[in-house]
Amino acid sequence: MAQLAFPFQFGLLMCVLLPLCLGAARLIDRVVDNASSRYNPVPKVPPAAVPAEPGKADAGSGS
Repeated sequence: MAQLAFPFQFGLLMCVLLPLCLGAARLIDRVVDNASSRYNPVPKVPPAAVPAEPGKADAGSGS
């Protein structure tokens, strides 16, 4: 590879290094996402407990 001209070196490097970096980034993202959801879980809220938006009438209020 050291004997190749610079554009060929750059192209070969990008063909090899870019997919490796993208794969490593996806792996790190999944590991961090799993760790954060495991150590800081989002509480489950049942749909009935969600408050209505202020200023909007209920569907059953008849207004």
